[in-house]
Amino acid sequence: MSAASVPLSALRMKYMEKKEAFLEENIKVKEPISLFNEWMSQAVQTEGILEPNAASLATVNSKGCPSNRFVLLKDVSAAGFTFFTNYGSRKASDIENNNNVAMTLYWCPLRRSVRIEGTAEKIPKEDSLKYFHERPRASQIGSLASEQSSRIPSRQHLDQIEKKLKQDLGDDKEVPLPNWGGYLIRPRLIEFWQGQTDRLHDRIVFRKHAGVEKEVDNVLIHPAENGWVYERLAP
Repeated sequence: MSAASVPLSALRMKYMEKKEAFLEENIKVKEPISLFNEWMSQAVQTEGILEPNAASLATVNSKGCPSNRFVLLKDVSAAGFTFFTNYGSRKASDIENNNNVAMTLYWCPLRRSVRIEGTAEKIPKEDSLKYFHERPRASQIGSLASEQSSRIPSRQHLDQIEKKLKQDLGDDKEVPLPNWGGYLIRPRLIEFWQGQTDRLHDRIVFRKHAGVEKEVDNVLIHPAENGWVYERLAP
């Protein structure tokens, strides 16, 4: 059966049952970075999730037009979420004009997703350099060869640049850091989503910003740790 013969509207996936609902009382530590690390650990250990750190990154350009693409999440800390890219890329240009970004991870076998909203900022150059030289040498040369998002005449053009770099650098010369490095997303909102077969999906959102604690009413909005609050949203 061809894909064209299957109505997209008829596609259905079985999610979780009610007994497996994602409940507030099941969150060991009411703090989103800890919960994210717990979910990521489960994703890493789940068969069928080949790149658990693959994330869709959304940015907005100076004209207010959004775009998104997949990146690899490379670090999670109390400060936020770090990814790396070419600083001449479209996403970098967008961030330069408007540093509000959103990132989403989806782990299909777990029927889970995490959505992050925040602001992006460059990490220190020494941190970018350290990670750059931890990458496989071929990846370092590839980053040096490609001015990401710029127009090129052909695939062969890239291959020729790569070939020359390999000749110039040999096997021992250190690959210089190109216009490339990391961004840290400082989150102000992190949403944890878990799918339910009856479509009454679970959505628990953590928020953090100046004065947010004043919104706490212990009915709809609850206090969490480290200056966060959390709430449940209708699916």
